[in-house]
Amino acid sequence: MQHLTLGYLSTMYHTSHIIKAEQWIEQEMTITSAWKLFPTGPAMLEAFANGTIDIGYIGLPPAMIGIAKGLPIICIAGGHTEGTVMIAPPSFDSCDERVSIDQVLMQFEGKKLGTPTKGSIHDVIIRNLIEEKKVNIEITNFSWADLIPEALEKGTLAAAVGTPPLAVISKKECATKIVIPPSLLWPYNPSYGIVVRKELFKNTGVLENFLLLHERASNLIREQPLEAAAIVANEIKVVDSDFIMDVFSISPKYCASLPEPYRASTMKFIPVLTRLGYITKSLTADEVFDLSIVTAVHPGQEHYSHPGRLAP
Repeated sequence: MQHLTLGYLSTMYHTSHIIKAEQWIEQEMTITSAWKLFPTGPAMLEAFANGTIDIGYIGLPPAMIGIAKGLPIICIAGGHTEGTVMIAPPSFDSCDERVSIDQVLMQFEGKKLGTPTKGSIHDVIIRNLIEEKKVNIEITNFSWADLIPEALEKGTLAAAVGTPPLAVISKKECATKIVIPPSLLWPYNPSYGIVVRKELFKNTGVLENFLLLHERASNLIREQPLEAAAIVANEIKVVDSDFIMDVFSISPKYCASLPEPYRASTMKFIPVLTRLGYITKSLTADEVFDLSIVTAVHPGQEHYSHPGRLAP
């Protein structure tokens, strides 16, 4: 295999930005690559269905929706956990030892909350939480999450749920704050993973080499965050490295491995996706994950619980 086409998102803590900027695929794997930007994970599924991408950086719930519909894709590595936060203006209480999640949500009874497109991990997490807590909150889905801060500033939305970059930019543009942190919305949730077309297993060497680059970039974020932030900022050219550092630090849980807690948290989405009507059949862990390649390239302890220099 002499060429890879990769789907990626604008999410700043994904290793895609580092690998793309540093041209590691060309330099280390000596093959060519093309990168296609998508607004959301569900949009990336269409490219997988069309066979126009080989590898995707995607939240696991959208990937599972595709798998349940017969899409021949599978997750071969992790990337980050707990990448969903809830934000709101400073007048609202935040979750802490005195204020419960239930109390935080009740503040938004009868109000509108924004989140990325239907089927995204953020959409699934907040819809599940609202149903569990039986709170009347209207969900507005956005095809482009970049539009959410403007809606918050105008008062169209009372709150939003999305990525750490959304939390950082909304704080800067409209003085919002995190009201429910990532670890409480859904512990160990699979923020994103590396998903591939099953056909690529004919080229396991290529996949192994790519995962080595992916883990190398994950380690760079954990151990050399200033260097990683500078690379990402120079690549995306819309924010500076201080902004990227703020993003990295909100949920500093980066790794390529697929440990049991990551997989178990992922599989807990199955009944939720079914209840929400996003899938109509159950899935086994073997249908979602293939551990053979990541186990070979990352046999040691996971790094999600070891934030390195990003430790508070």
